[in-house]
Amino acid sequence: MSINQTQTISILVNGEVIHVGHDCRIIELLGQLKIYSQAIAIELNQEILPADRFNIQRLESGDTLEIVTLVGGG
Repeated sequence: MSINQTQTISILVNGEVIHVGHDCRIIELLGQLKIYSQAIAIELNQEILPADRFNIQRLESGDTLEIVTLVGGG
Protein backbone atom coordinates (compact mmCIF):
# COMPACT_ATOMS: atom_id res chain seq x y z
CA MET A 1 0.00 0.00 0.00
CA SER A 2 1.39 3.39 -0.92
CA ILE A 3 1.60 6.36 1.41
CA ASN A 4 -1.16 8.15 -0.52
CA GLN A 5 -3.64 5.38 0.26
CA THR A 6 -2.91 5.36 3.99
CA GLN A 7 -3.13 9.09 4.70
CA THR A 8 -6.51 10.52 5.64
CA ILE A 9 -7.82 13.92 6.60
CA SER A 10 -10.77 14.89 8.78
CA ILE A 11 -13.55 17.09 7.43
CA LEU A 12 -16.92 18.08 8.82
CA VAL A 13 -19.95 17.15 6.71
CA ASN A 14 -23.37 18.30 7.91
CA GLY A 15 -22.03 18.43 11.47
CA GLU A 16 -20.39 14.98 11.38
CA VAL A 17 -16.65 14.27 11.27
CA ILE A 18 -15.74 12.22 8.19
CA HIS A 19 -12.32 10.78 7.30
CA VAL A 20 -11.35 10.79 3.63
CA GLY A 21 -8.18 10.27 1.64
CA HIS A 22 -5.91 13.32 1.62
CA ASP A 23 -6.40 13.72 -2.15
CA CYS A 24 -10.21 13.36 -2.13
CA ARG A 25 -12.34 15.49 -4.46
CA ILE A 26 -15.95 16.54 -3.79
CA ILE A 27 -17.30 14.13 -6.42
CA GLU A 28 -15.50 11.24 -4.69
CA LEU A 29 -16.92 12.29 -1.33
CA LEU A 30 -20.43 12.27 -2.80
CA GLY A 31 -19.87 8.70 -4.00
CA GLN A 32 -18.53 7.68 -0.59
CA LEU A 33 -21.66 9.15 1.00
CA LYS A 34 -23.85 7.48 -1.67
CA ILE A 35 -25.25 10.82 -2.83
CA TYR A 36 -25.99 10.37 -6.52
CA SER A 37 -28.62 13.07 -7.04
CA GLN A 38 -27.65 16.00 -9.22
CA ALA A 39 -30.17 18.16 -7.36
CA ILE A 40 -27.85 19.14 -4.52
CA ALA A 41 -26.21 22.26 -3.20
CA ILE A 42 -22.87 22.24 -1.39
CA GLU A 43 -21.51 24.91 0.87
CA LEU A 44 -17.74 24.60 1.37
CA ASN A 45 -16.35 26.65 4.24
CA GLN A 46 -19.42 28.91 4.19
CA GLU A 47 -19.33 29.56 0.44
CA ILE A 48 -21.63 27.98 -2.14
CA LEU A 49 -19.62 25.71 -4.41
CA PRO A 50 -20.66 25.75 -8.08
CA ALA A 51 -21.60 22.29 -9.38
CA ASP A 52 -18.98 22.54 -12.13
CA ARG A 53 -16.28 22.47 -9.39
CA PHE A 54 -17.41 19.14 -7.83
CA ASN A 55 -15.07 17.18 -10.14
CA ILE A 56 -12.00 19.30 -9.42
CA GLN A 57 -12.35 20.70 -5.89
CA ARG A 58 -10.03 18.83 -3.54
CA LEU A 59 -10.80 18.66 0.15
CA GLU A 60 -8.39 19.88 2.81
CA SER A 61 -8.11 18.92 6.44
CA GLY A 62 -10.58 20.91 8.51
CA ASP A 63 -12.92 21.75 5.62
CA THR A 64 -16.56 22.19 6.60
CA LEU A 65 -19.26 21.16 4.16
CA GLU A 66 -23.02 21.42 4.23
CA ILE A 67 -24.67 19.22 1.63
CA VAL A 68 -28.34 19.80 0.91
CA THR A 69 -30.48 17.65 -1.36
CA LEU A 70 -33.05 19.72 -3.22
CA VAL A 71 -36.59 18.35 -3.15
CA GLY A 72 -39.38 19.49 -5.44
CA GLY A 73 -42.98 19.68 -4.45
CA GLY A 74 -45.88 21.91 -3.97
